Amino acid sequence: MHNVSDISIKDLSKIEGHGSVDIKVSRNKVKDLKLKIVENKRFYTQAVRGLSIENISSLVSRICGTCSLSHMTCCLEAIENGLGITPSDQSMALRHLSMNGTIARDHAMHLYMFCLPDVFGKDSVLDFDKEQMKVVEDGLKVKKAANSLSTLAAGRAVHAPYPKIGGFTQIPKKEDVKIVLKELVSVREHVLDLIDIFFNADFEFFCSARNIALTDKKFNFVEGRISDSEGKVVNEKEFAGHLHRVVIPYSQATGFGYKGERYLVGSISRLNLNKYNLHRKTMRDAGEYLSVFPSQNIFHNNLAQAIEILHCIDASVEILESSDFKLEKFPEIKKKTGEGIGVVEAPRGTLYYELNIKEGIVQDGLLVIPTAQNQVNMEKDIGELVQQNLDAGFDKHTIEHNIEKLIRAYDPCMSCASHFLRVNWKD
Repeated sequence: MHNVSDISIKDLSKIEGHGSVDIKVSRNKVKDLKLKIVENKRFYTQAVRGLSIENISSLVSRICGTCSLSHMTCCLEAIENGLGITPSDQSMALRHLSMNGTIARDHAMHLYMFCLPDVFGKDSVLDFDKEQMKVVEDGLKVKKAANSLSTLAAGRAVHAPYPKIGGFTQIPKKEDVKIVLKELVSVREHVLDLIDIFFNADFEFFCSARNIALTDKKFNFVEGRISDSEGKVVNEKEFAGHLHRVVIPYSQATGFGYKGERYLVGSISRLNLNKYNLHRKTMRDAGEYLSVFPSQNIFHNNLAQAIEILHCIDASVEILESSDFKLEKFPEIKKKTGEGIGVVEAPRGTLYYELNIKEGIVQDGLLVIPTAQNQVNMEKDIGELVQQNLDAGFDKHTIEHNIEKLIRAYDPCMSCASHFLRVNWKD
C-alpha cells in the first residue's frame, strides 16, 4: 500500500447518472481528492422558464423517476405560496400520503437491494442464501405496499396525474382504502425486522457536518420549518441567502455550503433534529433503536431510513382510518404573479424550490437538490475514509469496498447498485 500514488475510480457502472473519483496519494497520505459527477447537464433552471403554472409540476416530476412526487409536491407548494393559494386539509392529507409512499418505497429499494449485501457480506442479493433471500422477498412486499399508497393518493407512484395546484383531481375510493390499509399493516413486522438488522450493523464513519432538515410538531415530509443542529430556525425566504454555490470545475454538479460550512441533509438529519415527533406507534416500537440518535455516524443514515419507513406506515394508517375523502372544489386562483418558495423532505433530504411567476408563466427558478447539497461533504468524507484505511494498512479490495459502503450510506442519486466501483491503482 505504501507504493500507491494514485487511486482512480472511473466509469462507474450501474448507477443513476455517471461519476468517478480521483485520489492522489503521496507517501501514504491523501493529498487531493476529486468526486466527479460527470453526467450530462440537465439544465433544470432553464427548462422551467416560460412554462405555464398549469404544466410545470408535471415537467419537474420528470427530473427524477425515484423522487417524482417529491419534485411535483415541492413545485406545487412553491406556486401556491407565490400566488396566495391555501390547499384544504384533505389536500394536505393526500400530499402526506403520497409523500409517505414515496419515502417508504425509495428507502425500501435502497436498503433491501443495495445495502443489505454489505450487511450480509455479499456482493449482491443474487448471492444470498435462502434465509437472506426471504428478507429481500419481505422487502419487495414493503416496496409494493408503498407504491400502492402513492397510487391510492396520487394516481401513480411515479409521474402522478392527480395532484394539481390547490388540490387533487380524484380522491381515494373506500374499497381501495381498505385494500391499502390491509397491505400496510401486513408489512409492518417486516420493517421492524429491517430496523433491527441495520441497528446491529457495525459499520462506522463519523461526520461532524451541520444537520439541516424540516422539523414540525408532527414528523412529516411536507410541512415544517427549516432547522439546523445548532437549534436555529431559518425562514424559508432566507434559506437560499444562507447557501453559497460551490463551483466544482471538475464536476457537472454544483455543490452547496451553508453559511460557509459543510452541511448534511437526509434521513439522519431528520431523525437527529426531530425524532421525538415521530408517530407514537413508531416511538413505541422503535424506542430502543431511536436511542442512537442524534448520531454522527453516517451509516446510521440507513438505520434512520428504516425507521422512517415504519413512521410512514404508522402515520398513513392513521390518516386513512380517520379520513372520509370527498371531492372538493379547487381554490380560485385570484392572482397569477408572485414569488413562491416550496420546501419538502425528499427521500435523500431537503428539496428547495424558488419560483418567480408573472401572469401565470414561470420567469425563472432556483432548484436545490439534496444530493447536490451533500456533494461537498461526501467528497471530504471519502478522503478521510481513504486516509484512515491507508493508516490501517488495508488492502486494495477493502478500501474499494469501504468507499462503496460510504457512498451507499449517503444514498446519493448516483448510488443505485450494490457493487459498482472499479478502482485503478497507479504506482
